[in-house]
This record gives sequence, structure tokens and C-alpha cells, in this order.
Amino acid sequence: QVQLVESGGGLVQPGGSLRLSCAASGSINSIRVRGWHRQSPGKQRELVALISNNGPNYADSVKGRFTISRDLAKNTVYLQMNSLKPEDTAVYYCNIISGTGVNYWGKGTLVTVSS
Repeated sequence: QVQLVESGGGLVQPGGSLRLSCAASGSINSIRVRGWHRQSPGKQRELVALISNNGPNYADSVKGRFTISRDLAKNTVYLQMNSLKPEDTAVYYCNIISGTGVNYWGKGTLVTVSS
């Protein structure tokens, strides 16, 4: 059983910063891709950023503001979010794709950007 536990969400003012963390635990041999997705009310879930051995990739809407990183020893992926905007408000979900192509999802953490 693989578990993903996100943390770091909360309320922040526009222009502020937050750092999300996602720790993976359980029986998983390898991880091919780690990523973050988000879903706002009334919208479809969208990819925010992902990282693999080929490096990071970002949605155009967050390029230059968000940074994804990973700590392999801790089996943790991070999302540093700077210059936050109200439109970044969403539930953020951690996602990993195993070496065998299985998708795993966290339960999500809410980020609210509001003054």
C-alpha cells in the first residue's frame, strides 16, 4: 500500500509564498515521475509541475513563480510557490507514477490566496 501525505497548504495573501510537501511511504520499488496537480471549484484538475530524471516541467501559468524539487532520501517532493495570485487558489494534489506506470494520488491540501 502506497500513501502520499501532503502538507503546507493554508491561507496566504496575494504576493505571498507557501511551500507544499508530499511524503511517499509504503511498498513501491521505484518512482518514475513526481508531480503536483490542482483543482479549483468548477474546474478540471490540471497539472502544475512535475519532476523526473529528465528534470522539471511546469504549466505556463506558474513558470517563474513555482519550483518543484525532490529529496530522494526522504522520498519527498516539494512545491515552492512564490508570488501567489488569487487564481492559484485550489486544492493541490501530489501525484507519483511508479516505475510500472501505476498512478498514486494524495488526498490534497487547500491553498487559498486572498487578502
